Amino acid sequence: MRITIGALLVGTLVLSSCGGWRDSRINPGNWFGQSRDSRVEATADENLNPLIPQEEDRVNLIGSRKDAEQVDNSLPIARIKDMRIERTSVGAILTVEGEAARNGAYKAELVPSEIQEAGRLEYTFRVTYPKSATYRGTEATRTIRAAVSLSNQDLAGVRTIRVVGKENARESRR
Repeated sequence: MRITIGALLVGTLVLSSCGGWRDSRINPGNWFGQSRDSRVEATADENLNPLIPQEEDRVNLIGSRKDAEQVDNSLPIARIKDMRIERTSVGAILTVEGEAARNGAYKAELVPSEIQEAGRLEYTFRVTYPKSATYRGTEATRTIRAAVSLSNQDLAGVRTIRVVGKENARESRR
């Protein structure tokens, strides 16, 4: 009986000392902190009329688009709800959850921004909407997820990862 109680007390002391592991820098789950929400300024050209097609949107005389394979119809997702970075043995997986403006959005992808600052990775969460009109629907039916795999080489020297949507952005820092 004494041995059982002694073993139980020693086991309790050992387990209670493990509580600091959760918040330590050694825990891989803490390498990138919690993501934070930040607002993005909408940049719209005042002289742009959305009803008049731009030069790249014009249709040739036959009725087909030039370079139809190269036309990108994707738009930034309306709102970014959550962002997670999960460490792997070869790098990390960046998973982002967003809310589309209406139902039917597809081809969700995280597109790297053209201009990258030193120590920062920035992506734009883009989706493609159907050409036909769809209902707005509930928040659950408009929720979309996208992920991208980042290697250790991609993460070398990176202190901040930022994902931009139409209305907001989320970023996580180490």
